[in-house]
Amino acid sequence: MPETLERPPAASLATLPGAPIIRRIRRLLVAAAATGLIYGLLGTASKGGCPGGVTGDGGFLDANGDPTEAVPMCVSLTLRPAPIVYVAIVAIVLLAITSVLRRADSEAVALRTLDRAAVLIVAVAAAWAAISLVSFLSIDVTAWNGVGPFPYPDFVLGNIDIDVSPMQTGTD
Repeated sequence: MPETLERPPAASLATLPGAPIIRRIRRLLVAAAATGLIYGLLGTASKGGCPGGVTGDGGFLDANGDPTEAVPMCVSLTLRPAPIVYVAIVAIVLLAITSVLRRADSEAVALRTLDRAAVLIVAVAAAWAAISLVSFLSIDVTAWNGVGPFPYPDFVLGNIDIDVSPMQTGTD
């Protein structure tokens, strides 16, 4: 055992057969984790509005600007990342590793498969985030009249939390 402690570790980690493939799998896992974290940040947004308002004497206005006794309702929309993207990231990683184990007949093919999986992970997360943000931003909060439930949009690829609550005034 003393001779192993005296000998410095090799400068290259490639002494193990298959080390380049293992390093590429590690890089794929790091890319998948980083993509998931970035998607979690980019897949989040919020917006809101209150049709109506408060008059100078403390009364309320409805969505048309007419005085009313009822407190105007406000809506707050929050876009959250879709869990299906995280499932897709895990599935792509598992399918890539399985493909390397079953079909790769050389180190070059294995490395190419793992590189393509990393690119696919980034592409899927970026496309999903872009489409869900565009669809979320296309929701017109000002079109709601403050009465009844907020109309849920037809096409959104993220999860949207809708909170309808009375307007908060300085006297509450």
